[in-house]
Amino acid sequence: MLKTAIVAARDRQRLQEIAGILIGFGVNKVVDRLGLRAIPRLAWRSAPAVDLARLSQPERLRRAIEALGPTFVKLGQVLASRADLLAPQWTEELGKLHDKVAPLPWDVIRPQLEADLGAPPSEIFSEFDTNPIASASIAQVYRARLETGEEVIVKVRRPGLQKIIEADLRLLSHASRIVETEWPEMARYRPTEQMRHIANGLREELDLANEGRNCEMLAALFADRDDIVFPKIYWEYTSERVLVQEFVHGIPPTDTKRLEEAGLDRKILAQRGVDAFLQMALIEGIFHADPHPGNLLAMSGNRIAFIDFGIVGRLSQRRRSQLLILIGAMLQEDADGLMAVLLDWTGASNPDLTRLEAASQAFVTRHNGATLNLGLVLTDFMTMARENDLAMPTDLAILFKGLVTADGVMRQLDPAFDLFAAAGPTVRRTMRQQFSVKDLKGRFQGLATGLYGAASELPTLIHLMLVRLKQGRVTVEIELKGMDKLTRGIERAAARVAVGLVVAAFATQLAPRLMEHGTPAFATIGILVLTIGIGWILLLARNR
Repeated sequence: MLKTAIVAARDRQRLQEIAGILIGFGVNKVVDRLGLRAIPRLAWRSAPAVDLARLSQPERLRRAIEALGPTFVKLGQVLASRADLLAPQWTEELGKLHDKVAPLPWDVIRPQLEADLGAPPSEIFSEFDTNPIASASIAQVYRARLETGEEVIVKVRRPGLQKIIEADLRLLSHASRIVETEWPEMARYRPTEQMRHIANGLREELDLANEGRNCEMLAALFADRDDIVFPKIYWEYTSERVLVQEFVHGIPPTDTKRLEEAGLDRKILAQRGVDAFLQMALIEGIFHADPHPGNLLAMSGNRIAFIDFGIVGRLSQRRRSQLLILIGAMLQEDADGLMAVLLDWTGASNPDLTRLEAASQAFVTRHNGATLNLGLVLTDFMTMARENDLAMPTDLAILFKGLVTADGVMRQLDPAFDLFAAAGPTVRRTMRQQFSVKDLKGRFQGLATGLYGAASELPTLIHLMLVRLKQGRVTVEIELKGMDKLTRGIERAAARVAVGLVVAAFATQLAPRLMEHGTPAFATIGILVLTIGIGWILLLARNR
Protein backbone atom coordinates (compact mmCIF):
# COMPACT_ATOMS: atom_id res chain seq x y z
CA MET A 1 0.00 0.00 0.00
CA LEU A 2 2.88 2.38 0.81
CA LYS A 3 4.39 1.78 -2.61
CA THR A 4 1.01 2.41 -4.23
CA ALA A 5 0.71 5.71 -2.40
CA ILE A 6 4.21 6.76 -3.48
CA VAL A 7 3.54 5.88 -7.12
CA ALA A 8 0.17 7.67 -7.04
CA ALA A 9 1.71 10.78 -5.49
CA ARG A 10 4.53 10.95 -8.04
CA ASP A 11 2.30 10.63 -11.10
CA ARG A 12 -0.94 11.93 -9.59
CA GLN A 13 -2.01 14.10 -12.51
CA ARG A 14 -1.45 11.37 -15.12
CA LEU A 15 -3.21 8.83 -12.90
CA GLN A 16 -6.21 11.13 -12.66
CA GLU A 17 -6.30 11.44 -16.44
CA ILE A 18 -6.14 7.66 -16.87
CA ALA A 19 -8.87 7.09 -14.28
CA GLY A 20 -11.10 9.70 -15.91
CA ILE A 21 -10.77 8.16 -19.37
CA LEU A 22 -11.33 4.60 -18.16
CA ILE A 23 -14.39 5.60 -16.15
CA GLY A 24 -15.69 7.69 -19.03
CA PHE A 25 -15.55 4.67 -21.34
CA GLY A 26 -17.09 2.36 -18.75
CA VAL A 27 -14.11 0.02 -18.35
CA ASN A 28 -15.46 -0.68 -14.89
CA LYS A 29 -13.86 -4.01 -14.06
CA VAL A 30 -10.36 -2.65 -14.47
CA VAL A 31 -11.25 0.54 -12.61
CA ASP A 32 -12.71 -1.33 -9.62
CA ARG A 33 -9.99 -3.98 -9.38
CA LEU A 34 -7.24 -1.35 -9.41
CA GLY A 35 -9.07 0.86 -6.91
CA LEU A 36 -9.15 3.87 -9.26
CA ARG A 37 -12.54 5.09 -8.05
CA ALA A 38 -10.85 6.29 -4.88
CA ILE A 39 -8.80 8.84 -6.81
CA PRO A 40 -9.94 12.48 -6.39
CA ARG A 41 -12.03 13.64 -9.32
CA LEU A 42 -9.92 16.74 -10.05
CA ALA A 43 -8.98 15.64 -13.55
CA TRP A 44 -12.08 13.67 -14.39
CA ARG A 45 -13.25 16.53 -16.54
CA SER A 46 -11.13 14.87 -19.25
CA ALA A 47 -13.51 11.91 -19.25
CA PRO A 48 -15.13 11.73 -22.71
CA ALA A 49 -18.86 11.81 -23.26
CA VAL A 50 -19.61 8.42 -24.84
CA ASP A 51 -22.86 6.61 -25.51
CA LEU A 52 -21.80 3.39 -23.77
CA ALA A 53 -25.03 1.61 -24.66
CA ARG A 54 -23.88 1.40 -28.29
CA LEU A 55 -20.47 -0.08 -27.47
CA SER A 56 -19.50 -3.62 -26.51
CA GLN A 57 -16.94 -4.16 -23.75
CA PRO A 58 -14.11 -4.78 -26.25
CA GLU A 59 -15.08 -1.62 -28.14
CA ARG A 60 -15.05 0.41 -24.93
CA LEU A 61 -11.57 -0.85 -24.10
CA ARG A 62 -10.25 -0.10 -27.59
CA ARG A 63 -11.67 3.44 -27.58
CA ALA A 64 -10.27 4.05 -24.08
CA ILE A 65 -6.82 2.85 -25.14
CA GLU A 66 -6.79 5.19 -28.14
CA ALA A 67 -7.71 8.09 -25.87
CA LEU A 68 -4.97 7.19 -23.37
CA GLY A 69 -2.14 7.73 -25.83
CA PRO A 70 0.95 5.97 -27.27
CA THR A 71 1.92 3.84 -24.26
CA PHE A 72 -1.50 2.26 -24.05
CA VAL A 73 -1.80 1.94 -27.83
CA LYS A 74 1.43 -0.09 -27.86
CA LEU A 75 0.08 -2.21 -25.00
CA GLY A 76 -3.16 -2.78 -26.91
CA GLN A 77 -1.32 -3.70 -30.10
CA VAL A 78 0.71 -6.29 -28.21
CA LEU A 79 -2.43 -7.74 -26.65
CA ALA A 80 -4.12 -7.84 -30.07
CA SER A 81 -1.52 -10.39 -31.18
CA ARG A 82 -1.91 -12.57 -28.07
CA ALA A 83 -4.57 -15.12 -28.99
CA ASP A 84 -3.01 -17.26 -26.24
CA LEU A 85 -4.16 -14.67 -23.68
CA LEU A 86 -7.40 -13.14 -24.98
CA ALA A 87 -10.55 -14.49 -26.61
CA PRO A 88 -11.17 -13.68 -30.32
CA GLN A 89 -13.68 -10.87 -29.70
CA TRP A 90 -11.01 -8.97 -27.74
CA THR A 91 -8.07 -9.58 -30.11
CA GLU A 92 -10.18 -8.66 -33.15
CA GLU A 93 -11.26 -5.37 -31.61
CA LEU A 94 -7.80 -4.47 -30.34
CA GLY A 95 -6.50 -5.31 -33.82
CA LYS A 96 -8.32 -2.17 -34.99
CA LEU A 97 -6.02 0.04 -32.93
CA HIS A 98 -4.10 2.39 -35.20
CA ASP A 99 -0.91 4.30 -34.55
CA LYS A 100 -1.81 7.29 -36.72
CA VAL A 101 -2.54 10.53 -34.93
CA ALA A 102 -3.08 14.13 -35.99
CA PRO A 103 0.28 15.76 -36.72
CA LEU A 104 1.62 18.49 -34.49
CA PRO A 105 2.03 21.92 -36.11
CA TRP A 106 5.45 22.73 -37.58
CA ASP A 107 5.87 25.57 -35.09
CA VAL A 108 5.78 22.98 -32.27
CA ILE A 109 8.26 20.63 -33.97
CA ARG A 110 10.75 23.22 -35.28
CA PRO A 111 12.39 24.38 -31.99
CA GLN A 112 13.24 20.82 -30.92
CA LEU A 113 14.50 19.86 -34.39
CA GLU A 114 16.72 22.94 -34.58
CA ALA A 115 18.16 22.15 -31.15
CA ASP A 116 18.94 18.57 -32.16
CA LEU A 117 20.44 19.48 -35.55
CA GLY A 118 22.37 22.40 -34.12
CA ALA A 119 21.05 24.69 -36.85
CA PRO A 120 17.79 25.51 -38.67
CA PRO A 121 16.75 22.80 -41.17
CA SER A 122 17.19 25.32 -44.00
CA GLU A 123 20.94 25.39 -43.25
CA ILE A 124 21.26 21.57 -43.17
CA PHE A 125 19.04 20.60 -46.10
CA SER A 126 18.72 22.03 -49.57
CA GLU A 127 15.01 21.18 -49.47
CA PHE A 128 12.74 20.49 -46.50
CA ASP A 129 8.97 19.97 -46.74
CA THR A 130 7.38 21.15 -43.49
CA ASN A 131 4.24 19.10 -44.19
CA PRO A 132 4.75 15.65 -42.63
CA ILE A 133 4.29 12.63 -44.90
CA ALA A 134 3.43 10.46 -41.88
CA SER A 135 2.41 11.07 -38.28
CA ALA A 136 2.33 8.40 -35.57
CA SER A 137 2.15 8.41 -31.80
CA ILE A 138 5.94 8.38 -31.38
CA ALA A 139 7.22 10.53 -34.25
CA GLN A 140 6.44 12.56 -37.36
CA VAL A 141 8.18 12.02 -40.69
CA TYR A 142 9.25 14.71 -43.16
CA ARG A 143 10.76 14.54 -46.61
CA ALA A 144 13.96 16.46 -47.37
CA ARG A 145 17.04 16.62 -49.59
CA LEU A 146 20.65 16.95 -48.44
CA GLU A 147 23.01 19.57 -49.86
CA THR A 148 24.80 16.68 -51.61
CA GLY A 149 21.58 15.78 -53.46
CA GLU A 150 20.44 12.62 -51.66
CA GLU A 151 16.73 12.33 -50.89
CA VAL A 152 16.11 11.56 -47.22
CA ILE A 153 13.37 11.25 -44.67
CA VAL A 154 13.67 13.09 -41.36
CA LYS A 155 11.93 11.35 -38.47
CA VAL A 156 11.33 13.61 -35.45
CA ARG A 157 10.17 12.43 -32.03
CA ARG A 158 7.12 14.26 -30.73
CA PRO A 159 8.12 16.88 -28.10
CA GLY A 160 7.34 16.14 -24.45
CA LEU A 161 6.54 12.50 -25.19
CA GLN A 162 9.16 10.79 -23.03
CA LYS A 163 7.90 12.28 -19.76
CA ILE A 164 4.35 11.04 -20.39
CA ILE A 165 5.49 7.58 -21.45
CA GLU A 166 7.77 7.15 -18.45
CA ALA A 167 4.89 8.09 -16.11
CA ASP A 168 2.61 5.61 -17.91
CA LEU A 169 5.21 2.87 -17.67
CA ARG A 170 5.65 3.40 -13.93
CA LEU A 171 1.89 3.23 -13.39
CA LEU A 172 1.42 0.20 -15.64
CA SER A 173 4.33 -1.67 -14.08
CA HIS A 174 2.84 -1.10 -10.65
CA ALA A 175 -0.60 -2.11 -11.91
CA SER A 176 0.82 -5.35 -13.34
CA ARG A 177 2.18 -6.26 -9.91
CA ILE A 178 -1.21 -5.55 -8.35
CA VAL A 179 -2.92 -7.74 -10.96
CA GLU A 180 -0.47 -10.57 -10.33
CA THR A 181 -1.15 -10.37 -6.59
CA GLU A 182 -4.87 -9.63 -6.50
CA TRP A 183 -6.00 -11.77 -9.46
CA PRO A 184 -4.52 -15.26 -8.99
CA GLU A 185 -6.25 -16.40 -12.17
CA MET A 186 -4.16 -13.85 -14.10
CA ALA A 187 -0.80 -14.98 -12.73
CA ARG A 188 -0.35 -17.54 -15.52
CA TYR A 189 -0.27 -14.66 -18.02
CA ARG A 190 2.85 -13.31 -16.27
CA PRO A 191 1.67 -9.67 -16.42
CA THR A 192 4.83 -8.33 -14.80
CA GLU A 193 7.00 -10.02 -17.41
CA GLN A 194 4.73 -8.85 -20.23
CA MET A 195 4.83 -5.29 -18.95
CA ARG A 196 8.61 -5.39 -18.62
CA HIS A 197 8.88 -6.41 -22.26
CA ILE A 198 6.52 -3.64 -23.39
CA ALA A 199 8.47 -1.08 -21.36
CA ASN A 200 11.79 -2.18 -22.88
CA GLY A 201 10.31 -2.08 -26.38
CA LEU A 202 8.86 1.40 -25.91
CA ARG A 203 12.10 2.80 -24.52
CA GLU A 204 13.98 1.37 -27.49
CA GLU A 205 11.44 2.87 -29.88
CA LEU A 206 11.76 6.30 -28.22
CA ASP A 207 15.48 6.31 -29.05
CA LEU A 208 15.53 7.01 -32.79
CA ALA A 209 19.27 6.41 -32.89
CA ASN A 210 18.55 2.87 -31.73
CA GLU A 211 16.30 2.46 -34.77
CA GLY A 212 19.26 3.45 -36.94
CA ARG A 213 21.48 0.89 -35.22
CA ASN A 214 18.85 -1.82 -35.73
CA CYS A 215 18.69 -0.96 -39.43
CA GLU A 216 22.44 -1.20 -39.90
CA MET A 217 22.66 -4.43 -37.89
CA LEU A 218 20.07 -6.13 -40.09
CA ALA A 219 21.56 -4.65 -43.26
CA ALA A 220 24.92 -6.22 -42.36
CA LEU A 221 23.29 -9.67 -42.33
CA PHE A 222 22.30 -9.22 -46.00
CA ALA A 223 25.44 -7.45 -47.21
CA ASP A 224 26.02 -10.19 -49.79
CA ARG A 225 22.49 -9.99 -51.25
CA ASP A 226 21.41 -7.24 -53.64
CA ASP A 227 17.76 -8.35 -53.69
CA ILE A 228 17.18 -7.26 -50.06
CA VAL A 229 17.47 -3.51 -49.43
CA PHE A 230 17.87 -1.44 -46.26
CA PRO A 231 18.03 2.37 -46.15
CA LYS A 232 21.30 4.17 -45.46
CA ILE A 233 21.52 6.02 -42.12
CA TYR A 234 23.07 9.50 -42.04
CA TRP A 235 24.67 9.49 -38.61
CA GLU A 236 25.98 13.04 -38.76
CA TYR A 237 22.38 14.24 -38.37
CA THR A 238 20.93 11.40 -36.28
CA SER A 239 20.40 11.51 -32.51
CA GLU A 240 18.00 10.23 -29.86
CA ARG A 241 15.16 12.47 -31.10
CA VAL A 242 16.00 12.71 -34.83
CA LEU A 243 16.65 10.03 -37.46
CA VAL A 244 17.81 10.94 -40.96
CA GLN A 245 17.87 8.09 -43.45
CA GLU A 246 17.74 7.41 -47.16
CA PHE A 247 14.38 7.85 -48.87
CA VAL A 248 13.54 4.49 -50.43
CA HIS A 249 11.58 4.59 -53.67
CA GLY A 250 9.31 1.57 -53.71
CA ILE A 251 5.77 0.30 -54.15
CA PRO A 252 3.64 -0.96 -51.25
CA PRO A 253 2.79 -4.67 -51.67
CA THR A 254 -0.91 -3.79 -51.49
CA ASP A 255 -0.77 -1.61 -54.61
CA THR A 256 -1.45 -4.32 -57.19
CA LYS A 257 -1.93 -1.90 -60.08
CA ARG A 258 1.45 -0.18 -59.64
CA LEU A 259 3.21 -3.54 -59.18
CA GLU A 260 1.81 -4.73 -62.51
CA GLU A 261 2.66 -1.46 -64.27
CA ALA A 262 6.25 -1.76 -62.99
CA GLY A 263 6.46 -5.31 -64.39
CA LEU A 264 7.31 -6.85 -61.01
CA ASP A 265 6.83 -10.57 -60.33
CA ARG A 266 4.67 -10.83 -57.21
CA LYS A 267 5.50 -14.51 -56.65
CA ILE A 268 9.23 -13.80 -56.61
CA LEU A 269 8.69 -10.81 -54.33
CA ALA A 270 6.69 -12.95 -51.87
CA GLN A 271 9.32 -15.70 -51.85
CA ARG A 272 12.20 -13.27 -51.33
CA GLY A 273 10.37 -11.37 -48.61
CA VAL A 274 9.60 -14.43 -46.52
CA ASP A 275 13.04 -15.91 -47.16
CA ALA A 276 14.63 -12.73 -45.76
CA PHE A 277 12.32 -12.69 -42.74
CA LEU A 278 13.01 -16.36 -41.94
CA GLN A 279 16.74 -15.88 -42.36
CA MET A 280 16.56 -13.10 -39.78
CA ALA A 281 14.49 -15.14 -37.33
CA LEU A 282 15.72 -18.72 -37.73
CA ILE A 283 19.37 -18.23 -38.64
CA GLU A 284 20.40 -14.86 -37.21
CA GLY A 285 18.01 -14.68 -34.25
CA ILE A 286 17.11 -11.01 -34.82
CA PHE A 287 14.23 -9.93 -37.01
CA HIS A 288 11.96 -7.08 -38.10
CA ALA A 289 9.11 -7.36 -35.58
CA ASP A 290 6.49 -5.44 -37.55
CA PRO A 291 6.64 -6.36 -41.27
CA HIS A 292 3.26 -4.81 -42.17
CA PRO A 293 2.55 -3.43 -45.68
CA GLY A 294 3.78 0.04 -44.74
CA ASN A 295 7.19 -1.30 -43.72
CA LEU A 296 7.86 -3.38 -46.84
CA LEU A 297 8.38 -1.96 -50.32
CA ALA A 298 8.77 -3.63 -53.71
CA MET A 299 11.56 -2.21 -55.86
CA SER A 300 12.77 -2.58 -59.43
CA GLY A 301 14.47 -5.88 -60.17
CA ASN A 302 12.04 -7.68 -57.86
CA ARG A 303 13.90 -6.41 -54.82
CA ILE A 304 12.35 -6.13 -51.35
CA ALA A 305 13.10 -3.17 -49.08
CA PHE A 306 12.59 -3.21 -45.31
CA ILE A 307 12.03 0.10 -43.50
CA ASP A 308 11.13 1.28 -39.96
CA PHE A 309 13.18 -0.63 -37.40
CA GLY A 310 11.85 0.86 -34.18
CA ILE A 311 10.96 -2.62 -32.97
CA VAL A 312 13.04 -5.75 -33.56
CA GLY A 313 12.61 -9.20 -32.06
CA ARG A 314 15.35 -11.49 -30.77
CA LEU A 315 15.43 -15.27 -30.41
CA SER A 316 18.00 -17.33 -28.55
CA GLN A 317 19.61 -20.36 -30.21
CA ARG A 318 17.55 -22.63 -27.97
CA ARG A 319 14.34 -20.89 -28.99
CA ARG A 320 15.22 -21.17 -32.68
CA SER A 321 15.80 -24.91 -32.29
CA GLN A 322 12.44 -25.26 -30.57
CA LEU A 323 10.77 -23.39 -33.42
CA LEU A 324 12.25 -25.80 -35.94
CA ILE A 325 10.94 -28.71 -33.88
CA LEU A 326 7.49 -27.09 -33.82
CA ILE A 327 7.48 -26.64 -37.61
CA GLY A 328 8.53 -30.29 -37.96
CA ALA A 329 5.76 -31.44 -35.62
CA MET A 330 3.17 -29.47 -37.60
CA LEU A 331 4.34 -30.77 -40.96
CA GLN A 332 4.56 -34.37 -39.72
CA GLU A 333 1.20 -34.15 -37.92
CA ASP A 334 2.92 -35.19 -34.70
CA ALA A 335 0.47 -34.38 -31.88
CA ASP A 336 2.84 -35.66 -29.16
CA GLY A 337 5.70 -33.53 -30.47
CA LEU A 338 3.40 -30.53 -30.64
CA MET A 339 2.30 -31.02 -27.03
CA ALA A 340 5.91 -31.47 -25.87
CA VAL A 341 7.01 -28.20 -27.49
CA LEU A 342 4.05 -26.32 -26.04
CA LEU A 343 4.75 -27.59 -22.52
CA ASP A 344 8.44 -26.75 -22.87
CA TRP A 345 7.66 -23.23 -24.03
CA THR A 346 5.08 -22.38 -21.43
CA GLY A 347 6.84 -24.02 -18.48
CA ALA A 348 3.51 -25.27 -17.14
CA SER A 349 3.97 -27.33 -13.98
CA ASN A 350 0.54 -28.91 -13.61
CA PRO A 351 -1.40 -28.97 -16.89
CA ASP A 352 -4.29 -31.28 -17.70
CA LEU A 353 -2.30 -33.62 -19.94
CA THR A 354 -5.30 -35.64 -21.11
CA ARG A 355 -7.09 -32.48 -22.22
CA LEU A 356 -3.96 -31.06 -23.81
CA GLU A 357 -3.25 -34.30 -25.67
CA ALA A 358 -6.78 -34.31 -27.10
CA ALA A 359 -6.43 -30.65 -28.11
CA SER A 360 -3.07 -31.33 -29.83
CA GLN A 361 -4.52 -34.25 -31.77
CA ALA A 362 -7.52 -32.15 -32.82
CA PHE A 363 -5.14 -29.39 -33.94
CA VAL A 364 -3.12 -31.61 -36.30
CA THR A 365 -6.33 -33.17 -37.61
CA ARG A 366 -7.79 -29.75 -38.47
CA HIS A 367 -4.70 -28.79 -40.45
CA ASN A 368 -4.09 -32.20 -42.02
CA GLY A 369 -3.53 -32.49 -45.76
CA ALA A 370 -4.43 -28.94 -46.73
CA THR A 371 -2.30 -26.04 -47.89
CA LEU A 372 -1.37 -24.43 -44.62
CA ASN A 373 -2.38 -20.83 -43.98
CA LEU A 374 0.26 -19.82 -41.47
CA GLY A 375 -1.81 -17.00 -40.02
CA LEU A 376 -4.67 -19.37 -39.23
CA VAL A 377 -2.35 -22.12 -38.01
CA LEU A 378 -0.48 -19.88 -35.54
CA THR A 379 -3.66 -18.18 -34.32
CA ASP A 380 -5.21 -21.62 -33.81
CA PHE A 381 -2.07 -22.76 -31.99
CA MET A 382 -2.21 -19.81 -29.58
CA THR A 383 -5.93 -20.36 -29.07
CA MET A 384 -5.18 -23.95 -28.10
CA ALA A 385 -2.66 -22.64 -25.55
CA ARG A 386 -5.21 -20.22 -24.08
CA GLU A 387 -7.95 -22.86 -23.83
CA ASN A 388 -5.54 -25.08 -21.92
CA ASP A 389 -4.50 -22.29 -19.53
CA LEU A 390 -1.04 -21.96 -21.04
CA ALA A 391 0.68 -18.68 -21.96
CA MET A 392 3.35 -18.28 -24.64
CA PRO A 393 6.75 -16.72 -23.84
CA THR A 394 6.95 -13.08 -24.88
CA ASP A 395 9.74 -13.51 -27.46
CA LEU A 396 7.76 -16.19 -29.28
CA ALA A 397 4.58 -14.14 -29.19
CA ILE A 398 6.50 -11.35 -30.99
CA LEU A 399 7.79 -13.80 -33.59
CA PHE A 400 4.34 -15.28 -34.15
CA LYS A 401 2.92 -11.78 -34.62
CA GLY A 402 5.66 -11.04 -37.15
CA LEU A 403 5.06 -14.32 -38.99
CA VAL A 404 1.30 -13.77 -39.14
CA THR A 405 1.82 -10.21 -40.42
CA ALA A 406 4.40 -11.33 -42.99
CA ASP A 407 2.13 -14.15 -44.13
CA GLY A 408 -0.71 -11.66 -44.70
CA VAL A 409 1.54 -9.33 -46.72
CA MET A 410 2.88 -12.16 -48.86
CA ARG A 411 -0.66 -13.38 -49.57
CA GLN A 412 -1.50 -9.91 -50.82
CA LEU A 413 1.40 -10.24 -53.24
CA ASP A 414 0.54 -13.83 -54.14
CA PRO A 415 -2.93 -15.14 -53.11
CA ALA A 416 -1.73 -18.74 -53.53
CA PHE A 417 1.29 -18.15 -51.29
CA ASP A 418 2.09 -21.01 -48.87
CA LEU A 419 4.55 -19.82 -46.23
CA PHE A 420 5.26 -23.34 -45.00
CA ALA A 421 6.27 -24.42 -48.50
CA ALA A 422 8.23 -21.21 -49.05
CA ALA A 423 10.01 -21.74 -45.74
CA GLY A 424 11.32 -25.13 -46.86
CA PRO A 425 14.73 -24.00 -48.22
CA THR A 426 15.46 -21.79 -45.21
CA VAL A 427 14.37 -24.46 -42.72
CA ARG A 428 16.50 -27.12 -44.43
CA ARG A 429 19.50 -24.79 -44.51
CA THR A 430 19.03 -23.99 -40.83
CA MET A 431 18.69 -27.68 -39.94
CA ARG A 432 21.92 -28.46 -41.79
CA GLN A 433 23.72 -25.69 -39.92
CA GLN A 434 22.38 -26.55 -36.46
CA PHE A 435 22.90 -30.29 -36.77
CA SER A 436 26.03 -30.38 -38.89
CA VAL A 437 29.12 -32.34 -37.84
CA LYS A 438 30.90 -29.07 -37.07
CA ASP A 439 28.04 -27.86 -34.85
CA LEU A 440 27.73 -31.18 -33.03
CA LYS A 441 31.51 -31.24 -32.53
CA GLY A 442 31.32 -27.79 -30.97
CA ARG A 443 28.55 -28.88 -28.61
CA PHE A 444 30.51 -32.00 -27.64
CA GLN A 445 33.62 -29.96 -26.93
CA GLY A 446 31.54 -27.67 -24.72
CA LEU A 447 30.21 -30.68 -22.84
CA ALA A 448 33.69 -32.13 -22.49
CA THR A 449 35.00 -28.83 -21.14
CA GLY A 450 32.24 -28.83 -18.56
CA LEU A 451 33.03 -32.39 -17.53
CA TYR A 452 36.73 -31.59 -17.27
CA GLY A 453 35.96 -28.55 -15.15
CA ALA A 454 33.71 -30.56 -12.85
CA ALA A 455 36.34 -33.26 -12.44
CA SER A 456 39.10 -30.75 -11.70
CA GLU A 457 36.96 -29.04 -9.04
CA LEU A 458 35.96 -32.29 -7.32
CA PRO A 459 38.97 -32.48 -4.90
CA THR A 460 38.43 -28.87 -3.85
CA LEU A 461 34.73 -29.48 -3.23
CA ILE A 462 35.45 -32.58 -1.15
CA HIS A 463 38.09 -30.71 0.89
CA LEU A 464 35.70 -27.82 1.47
CA MET A 465 32.97 -30.20 2.59
CA LEU A 466 35.32 -31.87 5.10
CA VAL A 467 36.48 -28.53 6.51
CA ARG A 468 32.90 -27.41 7.04
CA LEU A 469 32.04 -30.69 8.70
CA LYS A 470 34.97 -30.28 11.10
CA GLN A 471 33.83 -26.78 11.98
CA GLY A 472 30.30 -27.89 12.69
CA ARG A 473 29.06 -27.41 16.26
CA VAL A 474 26.05 -29.70 16.13
CA THR A 475 26.18 -33.45 15.67
CA VAL A 476 23.04 -35.26 14.64
CA GLU A 477 22.78 -39.06 14.80
CA ILE A 478 19.94 -40.79 13.01
CA GLU A 479 19.43 -44.52 12.93
CA LEU A 480 17.02 -45.92 10.40
CA LYS A 481 16.58 -49.50 9.24
CA GLY A 482 18.25 -50.05 5.91
CA MET A 483 20.25 -46.83 6.22
CA ASP A 484 23.58 -48.67 5.97
CA LYS A 485 22.50 -50.28 2.75
CA LEU A 486 21.30 -46.95 1.38
CA THR A 487 24.56 -45.26 2.42
CA ARG A 488 26.66 -47.89 0.68
CA GLY A 489 24.53 -47.45 -2.45
CA ILE A 490 25.04 -43.71 -2.40
CA GLU A 491 28.78 -44.12 -1.86
CA ARG A 492 29.08 -46.48 -4.81
CA ALA A 493 26.98 -44.18 -6.99
CA ALA A 494 29.13 -41.20 -6.04
CA ALA A 495 32.27 -43.16 -6.79
CA ARG A 496 30.97 -44.14 -10.21
CA VAL A 497 30.06 -40.53 -10.99
CA ALA A 498 33.46 -39.25 -9.85
CA VAL A 499 35.39 -41.85 -11.82
CA GLY A 500 33.17 -41.28 -14.83
CA LEU A 501 33.83 -37.55 -14.74
CA VAL A 502 37.59 -38.01 -14.46
CA VAL A 503 37.69 -40.62 -17.24
CA ALA A 504 35.50 -38.51 -19.51
CA ALA A 505 37.60 -35.44 -18.86
CA PHE A 506 40.80 -37.39 -19.56
CA ALA A 507 39.41 -38.95 -22.73
CA THR A 508 38.08 -35.71 -24.17
CA GLN A 509 40.64 -33.16 -23.04
CA LEU A 510 43.95 -34.47 -21.67
CA ALA A 511 44.39 -37.55 -23.86
CA PRO A 512 44.18 -35.63 -27.15
CA ARG A 513 46.77 -33.16 -25.89
CA LEU A 514 49.11 -36.04 -24.97
CA MET A 515 48.65 -37.58 -28.40
CA GLU A 516 49.61 -34.29 -30.01
CA HIS A 517 53.15 -34.76 -28.67
CA GLY A 518 53.48 -37.84 -30.86
CA THR A 519 55.34 -39.79 -28.16
CA PRO A 520 54.32 -43.50 -28.01
CA ALA A 521 54.80 -43.51 -24.26
CA PHE A 522 52.15 -40.81 -23.84
CA ALA A 523 49.75 -42.68 -26.11
CA THR A 524 50.32 -45.87 -24.11
CA ILE A 525 49.77 -44.07 -20.81
CA GLY A 526 46.58 -42.51 -22.14
CA ILE A 527 45.13 -45.83 -23.31
CA LEU A 528 46.14 -47.51 -20.02
CA VAL A 529 44.47 -44.83 -17.86
CA LEU A 530 41.32 -44.92 -19.97
CA THR A 531 41.15 -48.73 -19.82
CA ILE A 532 41.63 -48.77 -16.02
CA GLY A 533 38.95 -46.13 -15.57
CA ILE A 534 36.39 -47.99 -17.68
CA GLY A 535 37.23 -51.25 -15.91
CA TRP A 536 36.74 -49.62 -12.52
CA ILE A 537 33.32 -48.28 -13.54
CA LEU A 538 32.25 -51.75 -14.75
CA LEU A 539 33.48 -53.33 -11.53
CA LEU A 540 31.55 -50.84 -9.40
CA ALA A 541 28.43 -51.45 -11.47
CA ARG A 542 28.80 -55.22 -10.99
CA ASN A 543 29.14 -54.93 -7.21
CA ARG A 544 26.22 -52.61 -6.64
